[in-house]
Amino acid sequence: MRNIRARLLAVLVVLCGLCGFLTVAGSTAATAAATIPDSLPFDGTALAVSGGRFVDGNGREVVLRGYNVSGETKLAENRGLPFASVADARKSATALRALGGGNSVRFLLSWAYAEPVRGQVDTAYLAAATDQMRAFLDAGIRVYPDFHQDLYSRWLFNPGSWYTGDGAPKWAVEMGGYPSESCGICLLWGQNITQNSAVKAAQHDFWHNDHGLQDSFLATAQQTMTYVKANLTAEEFAGVLGFDPYNEPYAGPYDSGQTSRTWERDLLWPFYVRFRARMDAAGWTDKPALVEPNLFWNGNVSKEEGGLLDAGTLGSRYVFNTHFYDQKAISGILMWGNAADGQYVTDLGTVRDRAATAGTTAIVSEFGHPLNGSTAGKAPTVLKAMYQGLDSRVKGANWWTAPATSGPLLSGSQWQWDIYNGRHHELMNDNPDKVRTTGDAWNDEDLSAVRMDDGGTVTLRQDARLLDRVYPSATSGTTVAFTYEDRSRDGSTTLTWNPVPGSLPDTKQLVGSGQYGLLVWRSNGGTAPTELHLPASFPTAATTVVSDLGTVYAPPAYSAATKIGAAVEPGGTGSRRLLLGAQDSGVLHYALVTNGAVAPSAALLAAARTELSAWAAQKAG
Repeated sequence: MRNIRARLLAVLVVLCGLCGFLTVAGSTAATAAATIPDSLPFDGTALAVSGGRFVDGNGREVVLRGYNVSGETKLAENRGLPFASVADARKSATALRALGGGNSVRFLLSWAYAEPVRGQVDTAYLAAATDQMRAFLDAGIRVYPDFHQDLYSRWLFNPGSWYTGDGAPKWAVEMGGYPSESCGICLLWGQNITQNSAVKAAQHDFWHNDHGLQDSFLATAQQTMTYVKANLTAEEFAGVLGFDPYNEPYAGPYDSGQTSRTWERDLLWPFYVRFRARMDAAGWTDKPALVEPNLFWNGNVSKEEGGLLDAGTLGSRYVFNTHFYDQKAISGILMWGNAADGQYVTDLGTVRDRAATAGTTAIVSEFGHPLNGSTAGKAPTVLKAMYQGLDSRVKGANWWTAPATSGPLLSGSQWQWDIYNGRHHELMNDNPDKVRTTGDAWNDEDLSAVRMDDGGTVTLRQDARLLDRVYPSATSGTTVAFTYEDRSRDGSTTLTWNPVPGSLPDTKQLVGSGQYGLLVWRSNGGTAPTELHLPASFPTAATTVVSDLGTVYAPPAYSAATKIGAAVEPGGTGSRRLLLGAQDSGVLHYALVTNGAVAPSAALLAAARTELSAWAAQKAG
């Protein structure tokens, strides 16, 4: 996971100068699988990178929204797996789709459990991980695995330590002969990254391939990818997006004369090239490597030059993959109040621009804010502003007057989705006297959007209006502009950052106090429809659509002859989508979807359509 304390480390730099046990034996053979429930003919194709976007087999632009599954992998209680059982994985996947609106997950894996003995990959671990991964694929959720690490390894830390790590196996630590771990006066776990001499030395060894550590990691990664491909059906494997090689890379100490940028150029990028070759050897040739820059590249307090500037054009075989947390908001010192409209459009615009310059697309594979602690009160506004920044690079106050500068959307995975939140039983650093049960059970973190109640039902810990959002999951053409007014709450206050302007009185009346999303796109001649996710707050019978394609209240069931229709999303979870058919090419289309109206009159629908058509032609055409 991204290091919240690492982000807070920046504050000190500025201010101070710098569960059960799951046993699975053997391998899981790939078996013929039925088509994912509720699939339509255009569903289920593999994604690729083209024209700076994710695209499916129908040439549609795809936006990935979801969560990290999960920080449980960082713990020992389930031996480095996200779930205690496949049943729990399926329960989590269904809830993620139906409650959280997600269509993708970043699926965490552990090197320590994949290769517990040097040179010996544990196929029981790979089998269990693949089975849990399949639970999400079967629910129609795309997956991209991530070999995760924070502070390099739990085995660097003493049983009585304040902190712990995850990632590298015990044997990798034993080979290093590292000094006793000590962070000195470290109030925050991320300070270990730059202050703990053991962590720094271990990171340095990995990036320099001392003791052949990187060679071992890459060999294990190849065997993992080979196993996953061999033990998923072709249809399931199509749902695997690619692979995130290494979480939040950092140099440890820089070599003499080295900078963050030259470290990326001389050590990090060559590692990614080697990983890419392992992907090819494992049969993942057509899937991208989702590569992360130096973890401090996009901090809004701690910031280091980089962003893979010297890697040249990344192209379709790589995705620019970064994290974003508001260090200022987390600090409680550098940002006293809440986040506001447009708070992160510049930061996330930087991600868009870096990916575009690199000739690829981007994904923000971690973002979030603590839900417990002294700054937890900021979470409703911080998360709303982050989702707003993923949706558009224009703040709400300016969106209606400047929609043409809005797109494209950014894909992203919130940290995190841990159904065991508050119900862990983790022996911290294997110390039976330090059993962690609360929050995420890892270094006092608490960021999970969900938990299980006493009856075993997955429930949200954040406002459903914030998490379960309208977004264009597949656009038949190119997105020109998109916005979503979620009307999420900060306590009893409804946050409305993008009201329909008074210059569109009929549209404003139609939306009222409801939620709304508005997509503007230019068609590309594709035959598959454009799709928008419909949150649970948009029951089909109470959803209104106003588009150049027509107007409708309570959209009918989708058919190939229907320009505006509704259907369930693939996976059998009951989640739904709006489908918009436009098979022309080069034509500007728009669609407003809202839950604010109750049986609107034909006259109001027609008037709103007239307003929006004129607005789209003038502002977005």
